[in-house]
Amino acid sequence: MSKKIALVTGGLGGLGSAITAQLGRAGHTVIATYTSDNGRVEKWQGHLREQGVESSYAVHCDVSDWASCQAMAEEVRSEVGEVDIVVNNAGITKDSSFKKMPKESWDAVLRTNLDSVFNVTKQFADGMAERGWGRIVNIASVNGRKGQFGQTNYASSKAGMHGFTMSLAQELARKGVTVNTVSPGYLATSMVMGMKEEVRQQIIEQIPVKRLGEPEEIGSLVAYLASEDAGFITGANIDINGGLHME
Repeated sequence: MSKKIALVTGGLGGLGSAITAQLGRAGHTVIATYTSDNGRVEKWQGHLREQGVESSYAVHCDVSDWASCQAMAEEVRSEVGEVDIVVNNAGITKDSSFKKMPKESWDAVLRTNLDSVFNVTKQFADGMAERGWGRIVNIASVNGRKGQFGQTNYASSKAGMHGFTMSLAQELARKGVTVNTVSPGYLATSMVMGMKEEVRQQIIEQIPVKRLGEPEEIGSLVAYLASEDAGFITGANIDINGGLHME
């Protein structure tokens, strides 16, 4: 496969870093978007170098803001080149029961998790179609598949991502561009590992394989979906959750 340029939103986080590493090991140039640095970019690039990935670039972008995404795309084209692979990974949570959820929490999660998919993908989809090749992978969640108490905003945003996937997949299929959703379950990220042990164990007990997923496992799946070999997969929502939700 010819080497491509891959953009991963939220690429400095635990899952984003694993995705960029796997894409980098596949030989692609990887670009990560971020909203705050505080030494994270240098740490991310150092982590990639340890994995043998030398070609990386980080760009500041508020994915919830259209103008910021336009500026990001211009910078990427100028500094790196045309993007062939987009991974919409950026996301936040602001959990509470619906009764207690303020409008601000609903808006923030929908803007960051769902509006961002439009804001970012819109910058690159036409170029992929014109060149006759592209891969778009949207990182959703098991809770977008089954729902979760206290996450009406988050689950709605993640379920909405797959509606976007299925519709855009139909529009781009003849152009050589695939669009897919990956729905991870609970992973051994810093957020989950920072939970109280008893809470974490309660989560693990609900998972049939009796363990948390590894971010690298998600990264490997994304790298496959971004490959030439996955050209016949489009419009799919692939669960990777240890059996927590089956459909």
